[in-house]
Amino acid sequence: MTPFSIDPDVARATTIDKRFYLDDEIWRLALQRVFARSWQWIGDLHDVAAPLALSPRVQLPGSLDEPLLLARDAAGTLRCLSNVCTHRGKLIVDAAGPAEAQGLRCGYHGRRFDLAGRAWFMPGFDGVAGFPCEADHLREVPFAAWRGLGFAALDPMAPLAEVVAEMDARLPWLALERWQPDASRARSFEFDAHWALYVENYLEGLHIPFLHPGLTQTLDLDGYRYEQGRWCNLQLARARPDEPAFEPPATSPEHGQRIAAYYWWVFPNLMLNFYPWGLSLNQVLPLGPAKTRVVFASYVADRSLLGRGAGGALDPVEMEDEAAVLSVQRGIRSRFYAGGRYSPQHERGVHQFHRLLAQALQPASRADFSPN
Repeated sequence: MTPFSIDPDVARATTIDKRFYLDDEIWRLALQRVFARSWQWIGDLHDVAAPLALSPRVQLPGSLDEPLLLARDAAGTLRCLSNVCTHRGKLIVDAAGPAEAQGLRCGYHGRRFDLAGRAWFMPGFDGVAGFPCEADHLREVPFAAWRGLGFAALDPMAPLAEVVAEMDARLPWLALERWQPDASRARSFEFDAHWALYVENYLEGLHIPFLHPGLTQTLDLDGYRYEQGRWCNLQLARARPDEPAFEPPATSPEHGQRIAAYYWWVFPNLMLNFYPWGLSLNQVLPLGPAKTRVVFASYVADRSLLGRGAGGALDPVEMEDEAAVLSVQRGIRSRFYAGGRYSPQHERGVHQFHRLLAQALQPASRADFSPN
């Protein structure tokens, strides 16, 4: 397979080889080299706040499908462990709740583990040479918490603190960890298109006046800006007069401006959309070469602002985006389409995304992943 490459000069570059969207083998390769090595959101941490709390999670449901377990021990240390018994492979914990007094117990044959994942007992294993050994313990998976959200990576390219560094520097004044999850606003959408086409649509605002008439009425598109970081990028949207807006503090670069939204993307498949009412978190899940699920979660800061401004009518915007992405999925199959060019003004985020993908897909994928 010819390695992918993207010219670093956005004004000269052409988009990623369309085989990336159409080839089953490349899709499977991306699962291992892109998704298994990136930080994936595995939910918030409200249900594991107390000592001895357990909460099963799944890493990238529908594709990697890795069963994980968040376990907080009596001393308060939170770990992310494999949720698969090392004896015969049964899932150990099926539902969130408190741990047993003696830690974890597999319900199949009674193997026991402490809350650090160490196997210490199993009925019928008297006389087994070397039991327990390292292979009998539960694997601890790289895990990090960020502002009340949990992230896991099977083989991370970089520490999570490095991945979110630009967001931390830009928005230290947003107290996300105190915002309240709102299950009533949770959504999940599935459609028949490649996951990366959805991400590309998110990464540029050029389409907004053409696809989103309602959203256009809330944003000052003349003040729409783009910024690239190492692993993430920002689309900064200013509000029209009389629309809800952030009023950033004096320490912010946006002090004195009325900001409708901070649209942050984190490589490869996470969108963190900060509105005056709170956060709309969108995770893009690859289900197949032409099948995607997008999960929406909401964390509310000011309930009085719900339904207003740039984040006020998310479902219609989602439907408009999906219709465009489905049309692109059909169009890229054309024998007359090979690839496109980037708008240097509006599509630097798409260019950055493609460069990161191209680097991740190289055979020497453990090299420096900087897009620069």
